[in-house]
Amino acid sequence: MRLLLKGGRVIDPSQNIDDILDILIVNGKISLIDNKIDISEVKTRGSIDSVDIGGRILVPGLIDMHTHLREPGFEYKETIESGTKAAVAGGFTAIACMANTSPVNDNRSVTEFILTQAARTGRARVYPIAALTRNQEGKILTEFADLKDAGATGFSDDGMPVTDSGIMRCALEYAYSLDMPVISHCEDLGLARGGMMNEGLVCAELGLTASPDIAEEIMVLRDIILARYTHTRVHIAHVSTAGSVEAIRAAKASGIAVTAETAPHYFTLSEEALRSFSTNLKVYPPLRSERDLEAIKEGLADGTIDAIASDHAPHSSIEKEVEFDYAATGLIGLETSLSLSLRLVEEGILSMSGLIKKMSTNPADILGVSGGSLRHGLPADITVIDPEVTWTVDAARFHSKSRNCPYQGMQLRGRSVMTMVGGEIKYRSGL
Repeated sequence: MRLLLKGGRVIDPSQNIDDILDILIVNGKISLIDNKIDISEVKTRGSIDSVDIGGRILVPGLIDMHTHLREPGFEYKETIESGTKAAVAGGFTAIACMANTSPVNDNRSVTEFILTQAARTGRARVYPIAALTRNQEGKILTEFADLKDAGATGFSDDGMPVTDSGIMRCALEYAYSLDMPVISHCEDLGLARGGMMNEGLVCAELGLTASPDIAEEIMVLRDIILARYTHTRVHIAHVSTAGSVEAIRAAKASGIAVTAETAPHYFTLSEEALRSFSTNLKVYPPLRSERDLEAIKEGLADGTIDAIASDHAPHSSIEKEVEFDYAATGLIGLETSLSLSLRLVEEGILSMSGLIKKMSTNPADILGVSGGSLRHGLPADITVIDPEVTWTVDAARFHSKSRNCPYQGMQLRGRSVMTMVGGEIKYRSGL
């Protein structure tokens, strides 16, 4: 199978490429990137299909390193099939799914089940993140080596913090010996337990229980200290506060092996949005202040925050269409993440290449997976972006099974128009 993608603005941060180029794909892999590849010359070597990209942006396939696919156990919220449909529609060629399923992905059989289901659906690549502790209880480490052998890509108790510092230290050292990332959910439960939104004036006015920013920052600082002490690396998930950004920035300046991600809702929404009492805005960590929002943008701009991930957390109407106090936390983001993140380019916070680095190249590096590059011989995982198209968010038309989207009715600019995995077109619209 051979395919020629013609006339795209090819952006590949891994090779410092930003130019109008053609890409030849042979047997699912990148064969040639060059100016105006002569299709008649290529045809002499056999049949070939051609797609005119028409100046749209062609980049290494986007990788979402923080999603919740809910299967096994919560298939009424999302399945691996529906989640990967949403992924390719959003421009993602690969996603990493967290372990808080039922049963928890803390053993070989669950990891293998996830990979089998992903292979059966045949859409986006799926990288299982296995639980760091058994049943995510924070007490006994899982069998890291066996889980890696089964196909796990990293370890995290995301959704629950590891409060025992001794356990976290052992996890970092054990994972380091296997060259695997540990993804930390930073939350001090003693400070945050029961909090429904950020502590501050808005919270006081609305009469909701509070979760202060220091609940995140204390645990970020602890994990940075552990990484320094053990000479190992740690990845901080869903950074939401100015204090966390400051701590991570200082740690990097000191040479500590820490990486970090944030999610689009932490640089597009603030606690002010909670005045609507929409349960789709109830997330963990909670939406923070305008000051925190600006600090997140600064952290993205200066490289303190390495990656943008959706933290796609589907819930059904059963969990969301209830009183705010009782609503589940989380929002869906696979099909809006790219469009929301393109705002950073419009605002001059990131270059287009810088955005792709945070949504493709860096996630691949942090997870230690293939992708994030269009180098010769690599699988042709490619996302084509139309930065000019405008569209209105309509969650009823999303591929996800759930509808807990806080951006309903919002007009966004830019989205994926083609997603290709291993040289096969998995999603195409408007191209």
